[in-house]
Amino acid sequence: MIRTPLRPLARILKARDQGQNPDVIERENLRLRHEEMRDKTRARAQMRLLILALCFFSAYTVIGARMGTLAASEPIEPRTASSAEEITASRADIVDRNGRILATNMLTHALYVQTKDLIDPEHVAVELAKIFPDLNADQLLKRMTDGRKFMWVRKVMSPEQMQAVHEIGDPGLLFGPREMRLYPNGNLASHVLGGASFGAEGVASAEVVGTAGLEKAMDARLRDPNMAGTPLTLSLDLTVQATIEEVLATGMTMMNAKGAAAVLMDVRTGEIIAMASLPDFDPNNRPNPVLPKGAEPGDNPLFNRAVQGVYELGSAFKIFAASQAMELGLVRPDTLVDADAPMVWGKFKIKEFENHNYGPLLSVSDVIAKSSNVGTAHIALMIGGERQQAFLKSLGLFQPVPVELVEGPSAKPIVPKRWPDITTITVSYGHGIAASPLALATAYASIANGGIKVTPTLLKRDTPMEGVRILSEATAHEAVKMLRRVVTEGTASLGNVPGYEVAGKTGTAEKPKPMGGYYDDKVVNTFASVFPASNPRYVLTVTLDEPSENTGPKPRRTAGWTAVPVAAEVIRRTAPLLGLKPQVEAVTLDGVTAVSNTN
Repeated sequence: MIRTPLRPLARILKARDQGQNPDVIERENLRLRHEEMRDKTRARAQMRLLILALCFFSAYTVIGARMGTLAASEPIEPRTASSAEEITASRADIVDRNGRILATNMLTHALYVQTKDLIDPEHVAVELAKIFPDLNADQLLKRMTDGRKFMWVRKVMSPEQMQAVHEIGDPGLLFGPREMRLYPNGNLASHVLGGASFGAEGVASAEVVGTAGLEKAMDARLRDPNMAGTPLTLSLDLTVQATIEEVLATGMTMMNAKGAAAVLMDVRTGEIIAMASLPDFDPNNRPNPVLPKGAEPGDNPLFNRAVQGVYELGSAFKIFAASQAMELGLVRPDTLVDADAPMVWGKFKIKEFENHNYGPLLSVSDVIAKSSNVGTAHIALMIGGERQQAFLKSLGLFQPVPVELVEGPSAKPIVPKRWPDITTITVSYGHGIAASPLALATAYASIANGGIKVTPTLLKRDTPMEGVRILSEATAHEAVKMLRRVVTEGTASLGNVPGYEVAGKTGTAEKPKPMGGYYDDKVVNTFASVFPASNPRYVLTVTLDEPSENTGPKPRRTAGWTAVPVAAEVIRRTAPLLGLKPQVEAVTLDGVTAVSNTN
């Protein structure tokens, strides 16, 4: 900037020539210079004030807009910043065949601590221990003060607990919203559903993953975001399931059994209408029991006896030998076979229950009705070991049952490695081979379905299933007629339910000892039934572990006294629920006296 001199030489000389005072020129120039400097300073100050006002206006505009946005949004707790991908927490509901909820989701909150924000860690630890009695105040305090910045306190809380934590008032206590899996029916169908837990977790959400049962087997379907709004519909009927579990629990108590299982299956579709295993558990609070040394796997309440329980099922297998022999044309229902007991085969002796002798000859139908081991053994020898194995494989008794449970593939049947004639004999009456109650129900369903193989499912089907034919329709019909005789004339007389034509076969198998041999006083009892016999619709298997009916002078441990009456009560209670109308048998007029009323 070029400044004007205060005493310009030309003006000074001119003023002196005119007799004027040159100092006046200097004072005038100095005044003008000060005025110019004042104007520039004022302009600069005004510009600064304008810029500052614009800055304040912009800041307040941004703050006001942000406050408006927050006021209009859903209130959420602060959360720790994370670079990880967003967690998908949605999970589809599970419903029964009628749309009733079996598993759903519930909004809850997790509690975590930002330790750097805690004001009074000691007070917080004491108060949290009061709210959550399972927590230890000293341990909480140690964790809060050991240098960590973040810690979980509770993954799930009730609304009452959340309010109590709020009232502590410490800013270091924060809440994270999440969904938890809820089973509103408690223990009902617990072994089918299995349970769920949290997978990947963040403070704002948590992934819900299946841990067992159908929840784990169908985990991908249930977690699919595209299917989150579409419930998974099962074949189970909630009302029938509840009835069977109630009857089974009562029967288990009355028969002094340590465990029980039941499977109810539609023979036309393969749908499992109900599946129960006792003891059971609450999937909302899935236990993690530690079994004592020497305990059996079935002693664990998480053990699904209907699927994972692999047992020798005894005489329930006899109908397979009879059916195959009829299919091969070796026998007819009225064909007489050797039933003279005991039967000696090499160094082995085949006996009947309590050393009975039903011989010397029995018809094939009577062999099944009286449950003759010797008669069944002779039928099996007619078939031969190779053909016997092929038929049992076709029934699915050599492989795990393909059902939508994660435990299914692990339930491998126990099959003899060698198959000499003595194995052919013992397998024919259910010894030396072990399968699950579900596998037995599937095999019986294949016979009841007119000889067409049934594949079980826990998912609802709307149409009959298509399967390969393993028996002719005529043979399957004759087999069911034989099973009906077991109830009307044979070992399952306590299983007769008027109006529902129950057919079935008992099975009593001694439990094997861990070191070899069999227990004399420990058995697994099974009753596999079909109803109604004239038009088979359903198969029911009931299995009791170590039952003993003690109302008589001595304990009775056969299936006819234990599993059969329990199954009969199940059918009596559930058949009406399944829509089956009782068939009223015609009454003959023999012995009836007609009375006329003349009044």
